[in-house]
Amino acid sequence: MMRTVLRLALLTTARINEAILTGAALSDEVEVVGVASRDPARAEVYARERGLQRWWPRYDDLLWEEDVDAVYVALPNALHVEWSIRALEAGKHVLCEKPLGRDPDAVARAFATAERSGLLLMEGFMYRHHPQIKRVRELLDEGAIGELRLVRAQFDSTLGRPEDVRWVRELGGGALLDVGCYCVDALRLLAGEPLRVFGESTSTPDGVDRRFAATLRFGEGVLGTFDCALDVEPRQVLEAIGSEGSILVRRPFTAELEGVEVRRGGELEQVAVESADRYRLQLDNFARAVAGEEPPLLSGAASIAQARVLDALLRSAESEGPVVLVEGA
Repeated sequence: MMRTVLRLALLTTARINEAILTGAALSDEVEVVGVASRDPARAEVYARERGLQRWWPRYDDLLWEEDVDAVYVALPNALHVEWSIRALEAGKHVLCEKPLGRDPDAVARAFATAERSGLLLMEGFMYRHHPQIKRVRELLDEGAIGELRLVRAQFDSTLGRPEDVRWVRELGGGALLDVGCYCVDALRLLAGEPLRVFGESTSTPDGVDRRFAATLRFGEGVLGTFDCALDVEPRQVLEAIGSEGSILVRRPFTAELEGVEVRRGGELEQVAVESADRYRLQLDNFARAVAGEEPPLLSGAASIAQARVLDALLRSAESEGPVVLVEGA
């Protein structure tokens, strides 16, 4: 018997929804059926303009809608855990935009709620689903550059809108939680869990980090660095450096350029990868995981570990000193 398409609704009218809508239009696994907003008029206009079947004037109205299987949570960062838990308690599977949270205990509570309810909660790091990132991990596992020694990442952008919620401290704003979380996740993907971290930031008068840079120490002597910013020209990169070569991805997170560069023995190899919409792949994995056909690419344990590192980095910047994650490191 053929499985039915997963009926997904959008919790808020955030800009990132456009990418989800584009990905869903390419997918045979997911259908976006509606949107909820705190502003009834905005919800109705948003739904009509995008050809959605339904709209709800309150978030809670969506959560208790029987004809919706799952919700996509793209509220401000500080509200992710709260509304993910509320959606799970209402019987909905949840795909939550990154970062799920900076408090590992709160993130753990969200996944405990999902487990008790027999539902799926997945953090939305869409770049992880792209073939180029999977190929980087494969190359490392194959020993393509020998012993891993250094990892680095960068994700800078220009956030010119002063009214944007990402400039609001109480809503979880700042460079680290907006773009830097990608760097943290990528370094963890390449090098494992850090033993200790040291972060520094440049902040607004309201205490929101405009720029954030950090050093992370991993096992086996591997060192990692990253920087992120909301007030510079857009740039991004991901690089793994080993004893025999290096692997470079020039657009790891937004994938406008698709491909992997491998340098060994003075030679450059361009590794082509399949072109793909990372949001479609994320939605497909989410739908198949809901159906029990494959595991979610990002597990609850991975998301809890990610929150633990984000929290340690923020505490490090606040205290102006290193934070140890593994005793004795």
